[in-house]
Amino acid sequence: MCGIFAYCNYLKEKRRQEILEILCAGLARQEYRGYDSAGLCIDGDKPGDTAFFKEVGKVAGLRKKIAESNIDFDKTVIAQVSIAHTRWATHGPPSEVNCHPVRSDPKAEFCVVHNGIVTNSAELRTVLQKRGYKFESETDTEAVAILAKYIYDSHGGNRRLTFTDLIKAVLRELEGSFAFVFKSIHFPNEVVTARRGSPLLIGVKTDKKLKVDFVDVQDDLTLQQPTSPTAMLAPPPASNRLLRTQSRTFMSDDGLPQPIEFFIASDAAAVVEHTKRVLYLEDDDIAHIAEGELHIHRLRRTVEGDQSPTQLATTRMIETLELEIAAIMKGKFDTFMQKEIYEQPESVVNTMRGRVNFDIDKITLGGLRAYLPIMRRGRRIVFIACGTSYHSCLATRAIFEELTEIPVSIELASDFLDRKTPIFRDDVCIFVSQSGETADTIMALRYCLERGALCIGVVNTVGSTISRETHCGVHINAGPEVGVASTKAYTSQYVALLMIALQLSEDRISLTERRNKIIKGLQALPAMIKKVLEQDVSLQQLASAISSNKSLLLMGRGYQHATCLEGALKIKEISYMHSEGILAGELKHGPLALIDENMPVIIIMTQDSLYPKVQSAFAQITARKAQPIIVCNEGDEGIPAGAKTIRVPKTVDCLQGVLNIIPLQLLSYHLAVQNGCDVDFPRNLAKSVTVE
Repeated sequence: MCGIFAYCNYLKEKRRQEILEILCAGLARQEYRGYDSAGLCIDGDKPGDTAFFKEVGKVAGLRKKIAESNIDFDKTVIAQVSIAHTRWATHGPPSEVNCHPVRSDPKAEFCVVHNGIVTNSAELRTVLQKRGYKFESETDTEAVAILAKYIYDSHGGNRRLTFTDLIKAVLRELEGSFAFVFKSIHFPNEVVTARRGSPLLIGVKTDKKLKVDFVDVQDDLTLQQPTSPTAMLAPPPASNRLLRTQSRTFMSDDGLPQPIEFFIASDAAAVVEHTKRVLYLEDDDIAHIAEGELHIHRLRRTVEGDQSPTQLATTRMIETLELEIAAIMKGKFDTFMQKEIYEQPESVVNTMRGRVNFDIDKITLGGLRAYLPIMRRGRRIVFIACGTSYHSCLATRAIFEELTEIPVSIELASDFLDRKTPIFRDDVCIFVSQSGETADTIMALRYCLERGALCIGVVNTVGSTISRETHCGVHINAGPEVGVASTKAYTSQYVALLMIALQLSEDRISLTERRNKIIKGLQALPAMIKKVLEQDVSLQQLASAISSNKSLLLMGRGYQHATCLEGALKIKEISYMHSEGILAGELKHGPLALIDENMPVIIIMTQDSLYPKVQSAFAQITARKAQPIIVCNEGDEGIPAGAKTIRVPKTVDCLQGVLNIIPLQLLSYHLAVQNGCDVDFPRNLAKSVTVE
């Protein structure tokens, strides 16, 4: 999804060249999110001027455009605000005029960058056009920028109207999910940022230690969402705020502001090279930065009971990031995707670290400890996820049902919401998301919270919306994901979910032997993954043999159905080759019609309880002249001589899928490279899907 980055310095001298480099680097750190154009705006050479740079395509093109401009790079400032953005087109195709930052008028009185979607932008556009305001782009964001100008104009430039109150009035009229950063020539060196449904964080960099590691929330109880058409575009009412004239966090011991830099971003990866001190905004938070101070305000749209404890808190903590800059660099690898595939032996270890005691075969998930009795009493477990996360749930459903003897259902978040699925207080709902910001999954979470279900998050990103709004959960600790393909996420989610199932069943003595066998399998898993990765060269040759085909079928059953679906997803999203995962048991119910000597097929025939049934499917397709590639265990003598094989080590049945997906990830990678595709930036896709 779109990437937001903004930079604000106060009493800290900076050359314009430095500022532009900070902005471009901040955008480049978020390139993995997926985008089609990039832009930024900074203060111009004259007071009240704003300079824009926009480019369709990559951040590298934006850098080139800036370098070729005649702007004064040597100009120095001690206070300024600059905003930047990578856009993923929703309203209007990729073009310079649709690129952010978006301005309110030719003078750029108000500029805004936006992640998310404003669902009532068409109505706002109509109202504002009737009042004589002209639009130049097709974006939903432009209605927000012009609305800010309209409200400012309607006050006649009233100096008592603060930037924060103005933006509160704007936000009252908006519907949808969004993260905004606003800049205005009427409020020089000030920035206002707000979020509702899209992630946003603020990095803080100072020479001296902050006095306290939190920021007070100044709550506004008077601003409510308009309930009648006559309230549309109303100026802000006189507010009855709890006022603190100074933000105690940012003051030095003598009460004076200190030199400070602020970095606003959609993702921690963009700020970690500057500072590790970050503050995560909650939904309906409005942050105002001016004169070296950060103030946080709340815009209440709902009654108290509809807000999470973190939203209701009177402070926002300034946390210390554990992310290292080296972790988000490619290192010795050609692409981020290749790096992530090869990091999986380490990432699954990180998922298990501190949680599995292999000496006594015990699992301890601290985030769930207090809720285990409630989970065990649940009448059913409902997994809710999208894409790759959905497949990791499917891969572990059978072991959940076997170990817990609780019925398990798996839901695609968007369909779950479309059906208005019945949820009850004794349901256990598990939400799985790599980013923790997946829009459909967040909406499903809030739906389940309203109905009183126990909600558990399984996410990779600490501080994400899902990790904050669920009752409890497990961080998968896979490390930063910097490729759209989410290869590490799948294997780490798989292991994390398996550990949840193991811990839930620890009160069942009859399952002790089964549990211990699985834990021994977890211990051997990283070494086995390394062994599979050693087949990279042969998989590259295999990819050459099938890269000219238009389509590819993958089939398996039982635990390997999810492997087929995830493998097919990787192949289609990275190499753009049509691929389909088929449950081998469904072969005779239609898919067999596709099989002939020209259709490439991968069949997963690793040795588990369903091995004879997959052999039957193998016989059916070879009878139709198919020449399948067989994913099978090392030492399996039952494979016909001369068959093309991908050999993987044998492990416990419920863990075999972790090993079987690795060759399919490598295969998708080599197919993409051979077809000339950019594996880190697949077309039309975004890393963090924050639009429903």
